[in-house]
Amino acid sequence: MAKTIQAIRGMNDILPTQSPIWQKVENVLRESVSAYGYSEIRTPIVESTDLFKRSIGEVTDIVEKEMYTFEDRNGDSLTLRPEGTASTVRAGNQHGLLYNQEQRLWYMGPMFRHERPQKGRYRQFHQFGVEVYGIASADSDAEVLMLSARLWQKLGISEHVRLEINTLGDSDERAQYRDALIAFLEDHKDALDEESQRRMYTNPLRVLDTKNASIQALLVDAPALKDYLGEASRQHFSHFCELLDAVGIQYTINPRLVRGLDYYNRTVFEWITDSLGAQGTVLAGGRYDGLVGQLGGKDTPAVGFAMGIERIVLLLETLALTKDIPAAVDVYVAGMGDNCRIAAVKIAEQLRTSLPHCKVMTHCGGGNVKKQMKRADNSGASIALIIGENELDNNQVVVKHLRDDKGQAVIAQDLLAAYIAELI
Repeated sequence: MAKTIQAIRGMNDILPTQSPIWQKVENVLRESVSAYGYSEIRTPIVESTDLFKRSIGEVTDIVEKEMYTFEDRNGDSLTLRPEGTASTVRAGNQHGLLYNQEQRLWYMGPMFRHERPQKGRYRQFHQFGVEVYGIASADSDAEVLMLSARLWQKLGISEHVRLEINTLGDSDERAQYRDALIAFLEDHKDALDEESQRRMYTNPLRVLDTKNASIQALLVDAPALKDYLGEASRQHFSHFCELLDAVGIQYTINPRLVRGLDYYNRTVFEWITDSLGAQGTVLAGGRYDGLVGQLGGKDTPAVGFAMGIERIVLLLETLALTKDIPAAVDVYVAGMGDNCRIAAVKIAEQLRTSLPHCKVMTHCGGGNVKKQMKRADNSGASIALIIGENELDNNQVVVKHLRDDKGQAVIAQDLLAAYIAELI
C-alpha cells in the first residue's frame, strides 16, 4: 500500500466544517472596505527576491531566515511573497497607478514564511491588507484605523482588542535617534541577550520591543524617540491622535512600538488582543512614505495595514463567536421512489431560481426514508422537503423542520417558494 502523502508542516487545509467561518470573515472584510471606497488589487504569489530585500530590509528576520526563496529554470531568484505591501507597491509602480494620484487599495490572499509553526502562526497564512497612496496628511492614517475599528464592530470583537500607536518620525530624525540608541546599548552590551546584541547594529529599534523582561527594565533609561522628532512629525502625530479622539477610537501611545519592517516612518500602530496568548497582535501597520521611491517609483506618501485571517478566525473560535455562522445548506429535498426523485430535482431547481439566496441540496443515490432523513440531518439544513407518491399525485410537498419542534406541514408546490422564503 502506498504511503499516504501529508500536507507540508505549517501549511494547513481549510476543511468544509471550517470554511463557513472563513467566509463570514472574508465577507465582513469585503463589505467594510467597500463602504470606504477601496478597490481590490490582486498580485502574484511569486515575486523577484530583490523586491523583498529592498523593501523589507536585508537584515530583518524575514529576509534572513523566513523567506521561501528558490532559483527558477532561468537562474532567477524568486520568492513566495512573505507580505503584501511590497507587491502592491511593485504593481502600482509597474502600472502607473501611484505618481500624482490617490489610490485606496485592498488585497487578500496567502503569504509564506518559514517559521516554527504554532497556534496562530503558520508557514502558509492568509493576509488581508489595505494600502492608501498619495495622501501625505494624517487623515489617511486615521481613516485606515477607523476602517479597522469598524471590522471589529462587525465581527463582534471590539471589546477584546486594544489599539497601541506610536510615531517613528522621518528618516533623518530616526537616524539621529538610532545613533543615540546604539550608543546607549553599547554602554550596556553585557546586559543584552544574544538576539539584542545581534540587532544592536543591524536593526537597533527592534531591541525596543524585546520580550526579555530584564532588557525591558534596562530600556527604561534609554533615549526616547520623541525627543528627536521635528515639528512636522510632532504635528502629524498630534493631528492623527486628534482624529482618533474625534471618532471615539481609544488608544494607548506606546513609545517602544516600532514594527519589524524597515520601511515604516511616522505613524505605526497595532491592534492587540489578550485572548490568544503570545500571538496577541491581530492587525498592524503604519506609514511608509519612502517605499515607493525605494522600489523605483516617484516619491509617494503611503499608509496601510495587514491582518492575519487565521488569527481572526482563531479569536472568534476562542471567544465562542461562531455559533451564528449560517449552515452550508438551508433546505434538503428528498424524493421517495424514482418518479418522486425526478420531481424532487425539479422542485429543487425551481427553488434555486425563485430564491437565489436559499442554499438547496438535493438527495442523490436513493434509499429509504430513514436513510434520506439521516442525510438531511447531517447536511445541516433546517428544513427537509419530502416528496412521496401521495405528494406527487397531489402536487404537494411535505415540509419537515429539522432543528426545532415545529410540526410538519403539507404545502402546494406552487406556494412552496413563498412559504420557504418566510422560514429562512
